[in-house]
Amino acid sequence: MTNLTPAPDTESASDKGLDARLVVHRGSFHLDVSLSAAPGDVVALLGPNGAGKSTALRALAGLTPLSDGGHLRLDGAALDRTPPESRPVGVVFQDYLLFPHLTALDNVAFGPRCQGVPKTEARAQAAAWLELMGLADHAGAKPRRLSGGQAQRVALARALATHPRLLLLDEPLAALDARTRLDVRAQLRRHLAGFEAVAVLVTHDPLDAMVLADRLVVVEHGRVVQEGTPSDIARHPRTDYIAQLVGLNLYQGQAEGHEVRLDTGAGTGTGAATTTITTTEDLTGPVFVAFPPGAVTLYRDRPTGSSARNLWQCRVGGLETHGDQIRVDLTGELPLAADLTTVAVAELGLHPGAPVWATVKATQTHAYPA
Repeated sequence: MTNLTPAPDTESASDKGLDARLVVHRGSFHLDVSLSAAPGDVVALLGPNGAGKSTALRALAGLTPLSDGGHLRLDGAALDRTPPESRPVGVVFQDYLLFPHLTALDNVAFGPRCQGVPKTEARAQAAAWLELMGLADHAGAKPRRLSGGQAQRVALARALATHPRLLLLDEPLAALDARTRLDVRAQLRRHLAGFEAVAVLVTHDPLDAMVLADRLVVVEHGRVVQEGTPSDIARHPRTDYIAQLVGLNLYQGQAEGHEVRLDTGAGTGTGAATTTITTTEDLTGPVFVAFPPGAVTLYRDRPTGSSARNLWQCRVGGLETHGDQIRVDLTGELPLAADLTTVAVAELGLHPGAPVWATVKATQTHAYPA
């Protein structure tokens, strides 16, 4: 049985992995992203459209040249000037780009054949990879006969069959429907767990990143704005984009003990400079404050018996379905989002423009240094 362990090499352990500074200047867009990863790491690049994720991936693959100041080293070897076809890099593209005239078996055997492996041996290796991916029964099928999930696994097998030291995955689940995506995500996680080189995943889907990656690198406007483990990123967002990604209200201000005075225009809206949030943390200086929309309780009239330390007068800016709840966007003293059940929205009679009072308990907020 073939495993996902790349072919052995003779580099010392200290040289293993990825060390890159991806500098690309293209028109008015400038990318400057540093990446490092050890063998076995799965790193996800996250960011809004136009942030530079795909440019970074193309630079890693050698499809976009680096500008002055950039470098790319893999297992201690400089790849800056190495042509794409000579790099120990495997790529799974968003649309898979399988050869339509070849069977699944020959698609996977293509890489080893390009490396000089005899046809019979290459096809034997390809068969082993397809068996590992659960596709042994589809070896003779051409891409048009495969489902989206099957095509994704063939593309992954084709990338891994060359024993790459760097695996690049460009939105690998984007072309799948929701039901297939759930199954294939779990399968991909299993395969990546056995991959002993570096994997870099580009995605706009936070769930893909959280499930598949060991570490997240968030890119905005061509720069890294935050990186860390999925749990750290989710708990300590540092930009509005990340806060929205993980579903939190986020504000920035100055802490004095348990009180945080918000900066004008901080966080997810343009809160007044005099607005304060009470937290359980005792901090001093610049901080972020975050809390989930589910922590917000709404009232049509000012509450008199509430134990919540935070109370703001707002207006309903809009309502939209959010999973099995209703996301209520609020404007006013403190712009924020609240998640309510459909029943609660009906009982409160909420509609755009309706005045409401919002409360959040101090115990449901989280403050941390900015």
